[in-house]
Amino acid sequence: MRKVVATVRLWFSPGRLRAEGVTPDYRFSLANERTFLAWLRTALALLAGGIAVDQFLTDLRWAVRTAVALILLAGGALCAVRAVNHWVRSERAMRRGEDLPVSRFPALLAVGTAVTALLVMAAVLFGWAGA
Repeated sequence: MRKVVATVRLWFSPGRLRAEGVTPDYRFSLANERTFLAWLRTALALLAGGIAVDQFLTDLRWAVRTAVALILLAGGALCAVRAVNHWVRSERAMRRGEDLPVSRFPALLAVGTAVTALLVMAAVLFGWAGA
């Protein structure tokens, strides 16, 4: 639990990272920041998709529409949290001269997106329309 709290504290005070190791080449830090922003764009797209499904696919059955919307919204929320966590972990690793952190999250995000797409395809194929 202490490790989680310490990690979350770094999210909101990145100046603490400067106490770790040496300053990396600024190009690597900027690349890390661009990656962070790309993850945030992905999170925003998932959130927008979830809202759009809920608001505009009203011809789908409530359960199907809600399931798709919730999967997309949860994916967006997880993606946003993952973005900041990965940014901090990568910055820390660069400052310490360690290997960059690896993650299963991209695979999880891809599988979640594929499952959501399959659910929508099944809804279209089987005509799960109506309330």
